[in-house]
Amino acid sequence: MAGQAPIGFEGMEQNGGGDQQNVGFEGYENQNKPVGTENIELAEGEHQPLNSDKRKKETDEPSENDLFMRDGRRRIDYVIAYQKGEEGESENKKNKKRKEFEKNLREEGLELEIEDAEGVSVEQQGEEEGNSAGGKTIFIKIHVPWDTMLRYAEELKYKMPIQDNDIDEEVTLLSCLQKIPTPFELSEEFIKPEPNYFTAAFTRERISDFIMESEETFFTHAERSRVVHEILEVCRYDPDNKTKFGIEHMIANKCYAASYPLHEGPHKSEHSLLTHGPLNDRHLLYEEWARPGRWYKKQPLDAIRRYYGEKIGLYFAWLGFYTEALTWAALVGFIVFLYGCFTVAFDAVSDDLCNAGNPGNFTMCPQCSGRCPYWLLSSSCFYAKLTYLFDNGATVFFAAFMSLWATTFCEFWKRRQNEIDYDWDLFGFEDQEENCRPQFEAKAPDKRINPVTKVAEPFLSLKQRFPRFTAAILSIAFMICLVLASVMGIIVYRIAVRAAIAAVSDNFISSQASIITSCTASGISLIIIMSLQILYDKIATFLTDFELHRTETDYEDSYTFKMYFFAFVNYYSSSFYIAFFKGKLPGNPSDYGKILGLRQEECDPAGCLQELFINIAIVMCGKQFFNNFMEIFVPIALNFWRSRGGRAEEKEGKGRYEQWEKDFDLSDLGPRGLFKEYLEMAVQFGFTTIFVAAFPLAPFFALVNNLMEIRLDAFKFVTQLRRPYAARAQDIGAWYAILLGVGNLAVLTNACVIAFTSEFIPREVYKYAVGEGSLSGYIDYSLARFNTSNFEMIDGETSGPNPDKYSFVYDGYPVEAGDEYYDMYANETVSECRYRGYYNGPNPPYDHTIDHWKILAMKLVFVLLYEHLIFACKFAIDYFIPDMPEHVRNAIKRENYLAQKALHDFSIQQAAEKKKAKRKGNDPGAAEAAR
Repeated sequence: MAGQAPIGFEGMEQNGGGDQQNVGFEGYENQNKPVGTENIELAEGEHQPLNSDKRKKETDEPSENDLFMRDGRRRIDYVIAYQKGEEGESENKKNKKRKEFEKNLREEGLELEIEDAEGVSVEQQGEEEGNSAGGKTIFIKIHVPWDTMLRYAEELKYKMPIQDNDIDEEVTLLSCLQKIPTPFELSEEFIKPEPNYFTAAFTRERISDFIMESEETFFTHAERSRVVHEILEVCRYDPDNKTKFGIEHMIANKCYAASYPLHEGPHKSEHSLLTHGPLNDRHLLYEEWARPGRWYKKQPLDAIRRYYGEKIGLYFAWLGFYTEALTWAALVGFIVFLYGCFTVAFDAVSDDLCNAGNPGNFTMCPQCSGRCPYWLLSSSCFYAKLTYLFDNGATVFFAAFMSLWATTFCEFWKRRQNEIDYDWDLFGFEDQEENCRPQFEAKAPDKRINPVTKVAEPFLSLKQRFPRFTAAILSIAFMICLVLASVMGIIVYRIAVRAAIAAVSDNFISSQASIITSCTASGISLIIIMSLQILYDKIATFLTDFELHRTETDYEDSYTFKMYFFAFVNYYSSSFYIAFFKGKLPGNPSDYGKILGLRQEECDPAGCLQELFINIAIVMCGKQFFNNFMEIFVPIALNFWRSRGGRAEEKEGKGRYEQWEKDFDLSDLGPRGLFKEYLEMAVQFGFTTIFVAAFPLAPFFALVNNLMEIRLDAFKFVTQLRRPYAARAQDIGAWYAILLGVGNLAVLTNACVIAFTSEFIPREVYKYAVGEGSLSGYIDYSLARFNTSNFEMIDGETSGPNPDKYSFVYDGYPVEAGDEYYDMYANETVSECRYRGYYNGPNPPYDHTIDHWKILAMKLVFVLLYEHLIFACKFAIDYFIPDMPEHVRNAIKRENYLAQKALHDFSIQQAAEKKKAKRKGNDPGAAEAAR
């Protein structure tokens, strides 16, 4: 290619000489290098800083630093690796694709150096490739020269500093409070404050306008790796087929095994951070961020962004902000729980139910048809006290508090996100900087003129999109039906197992039928949920690829909505069933409600709230434990296994275990690695808001999990994953809209849980309409009477207890033939039993009483008033909290003014130079002198 810059060792030979100008990372050596103790020079009791500016002497020997090319001067910006297969037609095709791919990379201006794992340089022409530590792996190290970096920085619209930020810091009460030292602050000795600049889109013509201390530090390592990634994404490997391009396709068809930027050396040091300082940015992040001992510290967000890029930085910023907001929710929820613990002893309802006399001595109707005995109400004493812990007057306050908390959290995150967008130069990224996905450019069948740029671009019409989206919608509907079918299976399981356990002859087991059924059903539901989630992940990826989205943001938003919609149904369906459907239409003993021919599951006399609490606790906490286990221990085990060969050879002195080998043996984050992290937190957000009335401790457990999650994720990124390329993003994408929707839904669900699932409304109606301010007698009021001679007949047999086996109860348990009390009570029979509901009785007709309709009316009134009041407060919060802080708005205006002024000054300068050149051209004396 004409004018191509020399590359590899050829460039060393052609560009050698004492007057050579260092470009890119040429000449850059010891700054931020991982070095051993031999590089620390002590003189008169002082130590040489690790970030030294001294230059490394050029040598013909390979560099001991594995972050640089073999000349020790050009930094490795990216690595791609492949494993040689057995000779044959398939391997020959792969070699041909690789050669074409690497030739095109060079033509794009990248410099490549091919090397095996033992440190032997392999030239692609004229020599046979060497063997790696495993005998097959070859590494291709990539460096971006200065000219190529400038060209792509302009194309990708990198924003670079043009002037110090001269806007005075806004003085508010909050900013003053933030100045107060706390133990949560990071050490400024190691985590230096980022310089505050105004920035503008980079252009090569105006490079002198930008603040540049040196060419080596003008672009960060993350920015350099992003340029390489952009080139790798669009580089073709088949000159005859425009759809054959990109490193992802090359990895998918096994031509390459991996591609990744290098970590900046080891994450641990044998020396203390306090005495010797950090070896590199990775070591600094580990010591100040990823170590478990730093769990209480704030996160070094600027350092995370500098090392991993804006997209990952935004995720950790959001996770930290969410965790901080959970602190207040957890505190209030824990106080509500303690209130229930301290006041349960004074609850008149549970005291009456636990009383061995009336009403605790009430004989209850059987829990299943035919096989189950009568039982005493006092056997539900444990469930009554457990229910009160989460179903008391404070629960209503906490549900309202959490609804407002969700809105406040979203609004303040929007403000915080705008601050981050400005600090990290992310404003306008989606509209101005984001390019078309290579897959869209290759596969879009049409072209159209962009109305803004007036340039032809790939286009997919609505007519062509419609069948793609229709297929996606039908597939999603099928998967949702599959989830609902699994929920129906769980419901049938609950009905059948509860009836079977209640009929067991062992008195203790039969009395625990409700809690055994709830725990086992929730456990089975968790297993089904996790299995279906893995299956749907693959289906959603295929469907989103098939939809052919134009930009990566559009792709991720579509994928996000699909996965969350499925996860919503998958994770919450069982909780919705228990909260709003279980026991709502049970009928009466003369005509039980049925599902698929089976008697409908009923709630305990204490209510269904304790079962909802058990289900949420098992699914929420079980999911968190499983995800944390899979995210940490599985990569640790896999990385240990893959790296055993390299570590063994280095220990035996057979060669160095280079950084590119170490990173190759680490796990890969994947193209949508952050999605699973966001999904996990979004599902957790739903559990802490949608059903928080049933589980006030949900925010507390979420807080504990997130404090571990931040450090586990940090540990995983720093130590167990290859360094991902530094992707950019303007915001958290579709997740913000999902969080807003969940927060609004939580208002309605909590209102309905309080009204229809808890006993709050019936108790209040009884207390003020019947009990004259007291709840004494509420149990008798809430249980209907039934004459046992009117049991429903099924196939000619009564649905009541078997009279030959069970006819009465003693001390809460059924008495059967052979028991010591059988002869004493053999002649006694049960003529009347109690059941949950407001029905006339004990004789037919078993119609609803007037109290049932009064209570139903009050439930509807409560839902209406509650949701109107909470939504009014939410809208007020939304109105009074501005989306963007005033100082950010002023800074954006100032930055735009400076950018326009710089452009204007540059235009005037160009015009003056043209005018001057034109005058020289018209001057005969100047023209003669020029000749």
